[in-house]
Amino acid sequence: MSEPAREQRPRKRVRNYGAGREALLDAAVRVVARGGLRRLTYRAVAEEAGVTHGLVVHHFGSRDALIEEALAHAVRSSLSSSALEPGTGEIADFSVGLADMVESGPDLQAFQYELLLEARRRPELLPHLRGLYEEYFEATRRELSQMLARPVERGLSRLVFAALEGLVLHQLVFGERDVTEEALAELRALLRDLGERSSGADG
Repeated sequence: MSEPAREQRPRKRVRNYGAGREALLDAAVRVVARGGLRRLTYRAVAEEAGVTHGLVVHHFGSRDALIEEALAHAVRSSLSSSALEPGTGEIADFSVGLADMVESGPDLQAFQYELLLEARRRPELLPHLRGLYEEYFEATRRELSQMLARPVERGLSRLVFAALEGLVLHQLVFGERDVTEEALAELRALLRDLGERSSGADG
């Protein structure tokens, strides 16, 4: 008597096979944004991206490498979409895209906050996280220096960035895009006053 035929499981459809690292990094960001860092596994990323488990292993080699590259990807994407450094030197242009950035990429923002909190529990994440956040701090300092036409101290650039990051977090959690826009208008007014006082002192 022959053995009953084994039930054939339908093969999982691979949607983005070969789509590259960026698609996998986007998937990693979404996994962490929804479930925290503990949910980040090769299999979870593969399922999210619709690719094979082996493809994720091939691209990253270790979970730590996946975490580091996903964080770098999130910071780069946020910097490019936030208008944090438009380069015009005009205060009116400062962070004009912040509210849009939160609405269009909430997972990117949630991912970064998850990593910040995780770094308190896993100090080995902190050096890499700090290095990448220095990109935010430096972009803020450069733009403030251009807008105010003078060197900007670390305390001021960190204060302004902390205000922006707080607005991102609040919009991410509470919504209220209009509040974000109102707060940004107030921040620009404060920077305008600061610039005028600096010009008066120089004169």
